[in-house]
Formats: sequence, structure tokens, C-alpha cells
Amino acid sequence: MNRPLPGRAGILALVPHQGAMCLWDEVLAWDARSIRVRAWNHRDPAHPLRARGRLPALALCEYGAQAMAVHGGLLAGTEGGRAAPGVLVALHGIELAVARIDDLPGALECEAELLAASEASQQYAFRILHGGQVIASGRAAAMLGSALAGG
Repeated sequence: MNRPLPGRAGILALVPHQGAMCLWDEVLAWDARSIRVRAWNHRDPAHPLRARGRLPALALCEYGAQAMAVHGGLLAGTEGGRAAPGVLVALHGIELAVARIDDLPGALECEAELLAASEASQQYAFRILHGGQVIASGRAAAMLGSALAGG
């Protein structure tokens, strides 16, 4: 099935992250189990995750988590709804191949795959690529909706 591929405005409508804190610029592909997104903002001197004038590779975990949020929003939209609010609760198996990302030319891309989902939580595996090379990978888990309030 052909689905529209959102640009930045569409992504902003799907996720709670707004302004510069919304890290992805466009959706390249997606289906029920996975998403591929792209961004160019890692070189921006005003990037909100910069520390001491640099953007550390650890920020790629947030990129991965936001890819999850975009995918969740797209999935909810196919059912006529909105994604439940979520909170990142765990990162596992994180591997970083670089120390920083603000000095990387060109775009970042993320491939995220839904591993498990319920009304209360989601788990994804993600890979962040630069120039076709994996620079970060791992798994992330989020609690959703009523699970956040303990009910």
C-alpha cells in the first residue's frame, strides 16, 4: 500500500517534540513494523542537545527514541487516532561508533524496527546511519498512555 511520506510539518503533527527538539526532518519509508527517517540538524550550532559546543554521539539515543515516536504516530493515524503519550524508560545494547556527530557532513538516517508492542509499552531496535555506515545502534523501550499513571 502506498502511504504518504511526511516531511517536517507532518512529523511535527505526530510527535510531542516541537521546534528544534523535533529531531527528524522527513520520513523516507515506513510500514507496520518499521520506519526510516532522515535529518540534517546535527550540524546546527543551536542544536538543543549540544553540550560544551559539541553534539555528543549519546544524543543519537534520542534520535532513535524519536524515530519510535514518529512511527507510533503514523501507526495510530492509520487507525484514525493519535499515538498515546509515551516516556522512554530503557535503553539496551547501545553501541556508538563515533564520539560526536556535529562534525559529520551530510544527513543522518535512522532505521527503527518495532520488536514488541502493547497498549502499555513498545520496544524498538534502531540503527543510526551516516553515509551508509552504522554509527549507533541499540534497543529502546517506552511506556505508553495509562501505564504512565500506573493504571
